[in-house]
Amino acid sequence: MVDDAFHSIRDSYDRIAEEYARRIFDELQHKPFDRQLLDRFAARISKNAQACDMGCGPGHVARYLHAAGVSIWGLDLSSAMVAQARKLNPGMVFREGDMTALDIPDASLFAIAAFYAIVNIPKTSLPLVFSEMARVLQPGGLLLLAFHTGNEVIREEELWGFPISMDFLLFQPSEIASLLEAANFVVEEITERDPYPEVEYPSHRAYILARKP
Repeated sequence: MVDDAFHSIRDSYDRIAEEYARRIFDELQHKPFDRQLLDRFAARISKNAQACDMGCGPGHVARYLHAAGVSIWGLDLSSAMVAQARKLNPGMVFREGDMTALDIPDASLFAIAAFYAIVNIPKTSLPLVFSEMARVLQPGGLLLLAFHTGNEVIREEELWGFPISMDFLLFQPSEIASLLEAANFVVEEITERDPYPEVEYPSHRAYILARKP
């Protein structure tokens, strides 16, 4: 990731990590559609296979998949967010990492969950992110990607009373699918939903399930 963008995103999430965890950690309780997708995803991962929750935040997606029997660990750019994930999910593994340069061996994972992990990543960096995901997945490995849909780039300088400096990017499902295919993924399924009122940011959501050949 470009150094300036890398530091800005990391520093912004470091500032809001505790408040983010407080607001977001229990959100899956109120999102039956997301739980259903994660249940289906977990059912395709064997007990001996390794999975990673990339852009894990406070670790709530990793925790859900762990409870479903998946051997999973979490990765996040923000050290403060990793600290929150470790505190909230004792016994699970979380570590810092950059999705544009994954410190993970080739073909060592069977599955990657990436819920809103690309929301702050410039479109020009997405081919590198997806190629890195493909590199670390085993043949036949799975990727479940969630993101906000649209065409906007929303610049935010404040969130929940904390100063931040980040862009939030909305993408069309077709363009993300094309980028995944260019990174040698096979797109198996694209689903979309409207936001849950009073539960989350009021944006349309998309989910792509893809597989490495």
